[in-house]
Amino acid sequence: MSGMDEFVRDLPKTELHVHIEGTLEPGMMFGLGERNGFDLPFESVDGVAEAYDFTNLQSFLDIYYQGAAVLQTPGDFYELMAAYLERADADGVRHAEIFFDPQTHTARGIPFEVFMQGFREAIADARSRSGVTADLILCFLRHLSGEDAVATLIAAEPHLDGVIAVGLDSSEVGNPPEPFSEAFQMARELGLKAVAHAGEEGPPEYVVGALDALGVERIDHGVRSLEDSQLVERLRRDQIPLTLCPLSSLALKIVERVEDHVIKEMMDLGLLVSVNSDDPSYFGGYVLDNYSAVTSAFGLSSVNLADLARNSITSSFLDAERKRELAAEVDAVLSGYEG
Repeated sequence: MSGMDEFVRDLPKTELHVHIEGTLEPGMMFGLGERNGFDLPFESVDGVAEAYDFTNLQSFLDIYYQGAAVLQTPGDFYELMAAYLERADADGVRHAEIFFDPQTHTARGIPFEVFMQGFREAIADARSRSGVTADLILCFLRHLSGEDAVATLIAAEPHLDGVIAVGLDSSEVGNPPEPFSEAFQMARELGLKAVAHAGEEGPPEYVVGALDALGVERIDHGVRSLEDSQLVERLRRDQIPLTLCPLSSLALKIVERVEDHVIKEMMDLGLLVSVNSDDPSYFGGYVLDNYSAVTSAFGLSSVNLADLARNSITSSFLDAERKRELAAEVDAVLSGYEG
């Protein structure tokens, strides 16, 4: 590990854009499939890994939903969450706000209490073991209807302990945010915060729609926002967080090279951007890998990297005191770095 990688690892960070189902590593997928008697459309672990060559978001989602089907019991969901939190700790993540897709599981007959039990127990154990904290973000699948989202939220109400927000994910093209306004309004009435994927493959109008129709407080991806100068000014003025995932954009052919990613341009424009991993087992990199990729691509300095770590803290839903504590730790790591 290089000196700069050690520095980034030591920086206290939050991860705000990670799908827990997207942390399912090929070995775990195969192991759970065998344990649960589930036949995967792959002959081996290597076969799973070889399938991770995507042409766009939909080609990824097709495999993503196949893989999630191996998750059957509370123990499976515990194992999935525990493995991610252990890796996050190794990468210097101090707090994570983690997406999960209940409709992916309830559609298979897996009730809320099964996956929520596994998630909560793993989060509690990780906090005791390493001090890493985590909260959950319940995401609605945008390729399904707004009515499905409302029904999902109603079903989720008895199980919201540990859930801090709702989100919107899945296939973006042709699925604007507006049909989900009722579900997001209901979520706000339940005291939940709101985020949404927008402007990844979809146009900047989807970012505007997420802000105006859904009332979101954070935009996930948002890379196409730069196509709309008025939107850029709004994002800058209001310091609306953008949770960027460089290796995801590379894997899904949003960009051809990391050097083509808009993160540095967004930083230079004064936008509030953070670095995250999205679906790391599928896209070839957890959060430290993403920091390393943009550091190499753009020649980022220790000050730049500390700013990104600080942005992740600012953009989180942590309380003000915890944010101050973590930001002070960022400053301490930066002041002690000799690079």
